[in-house]
Amino acid sequence: MTDAANRFANRRSAGHTLAEAVAKLDVEDPLILALPRGGVPVAFEVARRLDAPLDILLVRKIGAPGHEEYGIGALVDGSNPQVVIDEAVARMVGADADYINREVERQLKELERRRAAYRTVPPISPTGRNVILVDDGIATGGTVKVALQALRKSAAARIILAVPVAPRSALQALRSMCDEIVCLLAPEPFYAVGAHYLDFDQTSDSEVVQLLATANRARKGQ
Repeated sequence: MTDAANRFANRRSAGHTLAEAVAKLDVEDPLILALPRGGVPVAFEVARRLDAPLDILLVRKIGAPGHEEYGIGALVDGSNPQVVIDEAVARMVGADADYINREVERQLKELERRRAAYRTVPPISPTGRNVILVDDGIATGGTVKVALQALRKSAAARIILAVPVAPRSALQALRSMCDEIVCLLAPEPFYAVGAHYLDFDQTSDSEVVQLLATANRARKGQ
């Protein structure tokens, strides 16, 4: 699973180990949803192990002014894109309504770009499905939070969050938003997701497209 320092070799390796843990839940007819881009290589291994369809859930973080990695909320794709803002954090970092509106518009454009780049087949509806939401790890949990809210709104039958690594505080905050959580590592103190991977190079758009296409071909070939 990991080396002596509790680090995964890469996302695919983490996905392989995560898949074994998720398989023990014996979920009936699951739908695997990945958060791109980093969640796709992890989710690919889960989908392959469970012989399940793989799709993506496009979510973009709304970052703080001058510190884009510090999330104050998130935007999730859909027929009516949803925006979730942590108002208290937004006030604390000086993100006023004008700033938030500008960031939402900017992230909407990125969602449109990614939708055009990644979608080779129509999206799979999560309504009535047992959904397993996968990412390569959780830091603050802001992006995952809005994704889980979107899945609840879509009337998924069961929602399972599966990640290789996350801080205990984030897992506790997200526990009430899903039916079950599978997490391989919850180290304390928690510094960063990438600190628990030997190889944490950025996942490219082309890799996302290739993995989604491979998963789709495998399902069609059955």
